[in-house]
Amino acid sequence: MRILGIDPGLRVTGFGVVDREGQRLAYVTSGCVRTRDADEMAARLATLLEGLGEVISANRPDEVAIEKVFVNMNPQTSLLLGQARGAAFSAAVLARLPVAEYTAGQVKQAVVGKGRAAKDQVQEMVTRLLRLPGRPSPDAADALACAICHAHGGLGLGALATRGLRMRRGRLA
Repeated sequence: MRILGIDPGLRVTGFGVVDREGQRLAYVTSGCVRTRDADEMAARLATLLEGLGEVISANRPDEVAIEKVFVNMNPQTSLLLGQARGAAFSAAVLARLPVAEYTAGQVKQAVVGKGRAAKDQVQEMVTRLLRLPGRPSPDAADALACAICHAHGGLGLGALATRGLRMRRGRLA
């Protein structure tokens, strides 16, 4: 199965593609789609939609995993990030691909082992898990981490409820 992970952002949207063969993961590609600050919102969203569309066409993923937007202290920032996420979602939907959503905490839990891991920890673990020769950029690493999370069945905390397991006082019931 080929998985496209997306870390949405209005200025920089990271993407990462991994192949899962059984329990093994193989790195395919990663990078960023960048918009220009000087562009109007519609142009920036079009850049994201077209750029991710090109990534999808070039890599032909089977599924897409997108990081959920967290509620920021600044509501305006959250709304802008939501629009970028909508463009990413639209690119996947236009390609008729199934989309899974994961919180940043779920992604970090699945890749690093703790939901509040720092960006450099995510970069390091992505580099190790995929046996990369160097560290990807923070945005590409987050996208690869999202793809890894999905490949492992979303093994963050949110996956426990979907697997018939329940937490009781911090441990499995």
